[in-house]
Amino acid sequence: MSRIGKRPVAIPSGVTASVEGQTVKVKGPKGQLQFVVHDDVEVKFENGEVKVAPRVKTNRAQAMYGTARAQVASLVEGVTKGFEKKLEITGVGYRAALQGKNLQLALGYSHDVVYAIPEGITIVVPKPTEITITGNDSQRVGQVAAEIRAYRPPEPYKGKGVKYANEFIFRKEGKKK
Repeated sequence: MSRIGKRPVAIPSGVTASVEGQTVKVKGPKGQLQFVVHDDVEVKFENGEVKVAPRVKTNRAQAMYGTARAQVASLVEGVTKGFEKKLEITGVGYRAALQGKNLQLALGYSHDVVYAIPEGITIVVPKPTEITITGNDSQRVGQVAAEIRAYRPPEPYKGKGVKYANEFIFRKEGKKK
């Protein structure tokens, strides 16, 4: 049995939640999000809490109801606090700048990389070597950060590239004579 799935998700004040069939909708100060729960999972909203339980006693249902509870908790956190990812750019001449609704990255290529910022995501560049990505959907924030990092992942010899702020790059020693 899932220990995470057993715990109900408390809905804080200022946030409204509703369950319509298999769809959970959460609305708060940072926006509105929804999630469609798997058919093997039963979802109920009662006493200001969202409760999740498996419909049948199968391994798939057991796995999915813990996941569904975590997703609903993520929705509630997203509409109250939001999510944030920080990226760091390392390398001579590597930098980032905002141009309207686009993020322009100079990453050592013969051309600048222009990344169109998706709807619902906010990107801030406090320094030319730092990028902060914020939004209310955890999956979308992580996806945008991964797409930007994929343009020039950090390499192990000099550490040049785009990396997460809390990421450790295992450094290698170069060739010796």
